[in-house]
Amino acid sequence: QVQLVESGGGLVQAGGSLRLSCAASGRTFSRYVMGWFRQAPTKERQFVAAISRSGSNAYYADSVKGRFTISRDNAKNTVSLQMNSLKPEDTAGYYCAADQGGQYYYTGRNEYDYWGQGTQVTVSS
Repeated sequence: QVQLVESGGGLVQAGGSLRLSCAASGRTFSRYVMGWFRQAPTKERQFVAAISRSGSNAYYADSVKGRFTISRDNAKNTVSLQMNSLKPEDTAGYYCAADQGGQYYYTGRNEYDYWGQGTQVTVSS
């Protein structure tokens, strides 16, 4: 089992940047595909990005491709999401998730086994 805690959210103007971090407990972090999802009010939680167990491969939603970068540090049990060129439509709660059995290119929320509590990102226009 793994516990996830996100940090780094906040309020930023359009065009700005934020870096989200997710700290994981446990000694088996490298066994998990790690992903980021987001959920805006009244909308379903949607896939943002995911990274393979080794960190050598990543997959992104079309809406963030070229602006967001996911990375991980297996020695520190952390996964990060660097968000650049932020837009008001990026406003949402952002959630870190861990998938024990899947692949980094899986985008369904049901694939993921563990979730953090989320961190709010608000982008003003």
